Amino acid sequence: MANRPTRCSAWPLTIDHGLGAVRLQNELIEVTVLSDKGADIYELTYRPRAIDVLWKSPWGLPSPAVTLRATASEVAWVDAYPGGWQVILPNGGDACTVDGVELGFHGEAALAAWDHRILQADDEGCRVQFTTRLRRTPFRITRTMALQPGQPVLQIHERVTNEGGHAVPYMWSHHPAFGAPFLSEACRIDVGAAQLWADDLRAGPANPLTRGERYPWPAVACGHRLDRVPGQSEPRALMAYLEAFESGWYAITNTQLGFGVALAWPSDVFPYAWLWQEMHASPGYPWYAGTYVMAIEPATSIPGQGLAAAIEKTGSHRVLEAGESVEATLVAVFYEGASGVSAVSQDGRVTLRSADDAP
Repeated sequence: MANRPTRCSAWPLTIDHGLGAVRLQNELIEVTVLSDKGADIYELTYRPRAIDVLWKSPWGLPSPAVTLRATASEVAWVDAYPGGWQVILPNGGDACTVDGVELGFHGEAALAAWDHRILQADDEGCRVQFTTRLRRTPFRITRTMALQPGQPVLQIHERVTNEGGHAVPYMWSHHPAFGAPFLSEACRIDVGAAQLWADDLRAGPANPLTRGERYPWPAVACGHRLDRVPGQSEPRALMAYLEAFESGWYAITNTQLGFGVALAWPSDVFPYAWLWQEMHASPGYPWYAGTYVMAIEPATSIPGQGLAAAIEKTGSHRVLEAGESVEATLVAVFYEGASGVSAVSQDGRVTLRSADDAP
């Protein structure tokens, strides 16, 4: 008798350019994680629709055979950026120097190779653990990703440990970037936040927000509703920060396709979410006004201008004492519906709005 396939599977594989990866799968969701590059979630696919909701960069996966040797850390990070979903640590945004060490753009974690171990892959579920130790800070990161049978929910548990002998400051965030065909003008954004703060430095072309201004959510600026996603023909580039979360969650619903994707997280660990839109707007490197992408990024700290700016401007940075760890569990969940979302629980339960309540 042939072996019966299990309801949950996890297996290593090699993808483009010989890049090592791990794939997790159940009946409803498929996840591809780049173990050789950042433990990035490269693909997040809702299997009933066969749609990967994550954006992919036009230059694709990094190739070990091509080394561009950028001297600027932002250029080096973008060279290796394939799209998808990164963990950002210990720095978020601009390169800076803190405690005598240069911290590159968006930190080290998304550029590092990670070890992995498949902990479970059977009818009861699948779990894969990824670990790495950073170089410029004494942080060890452990990520465990899990699927349960019959549930369209990816659970991500992360632990960051300071293995050094004294306290070290940090920023920590998640950078899931969404793109077409899922992302379109048919998408609406629901969040557990009450307020949006526009970045005080980056205006961006076709940005309806005023730098440094705060807006009640759902924000309306210059006639634009920020809970509606611009279409391909409506240029926009902005950077802003969702804050005053009652609970940590957001949902993006494609009202035309009739399904959506949501994230939930502990708001005591990540009290903010960065809102980034680059939609056929910014000329020159790296977007050349040809990119259509949006990210909503749970974060410990603001603004996204580097750890030194978070320390100086808002004091929202975090500090890990020697031997101390911080942990958080995030969930990503798919759901069917077209009316939007009023709540997402920490275990991935989505509460849909009624059709009458959809603005």
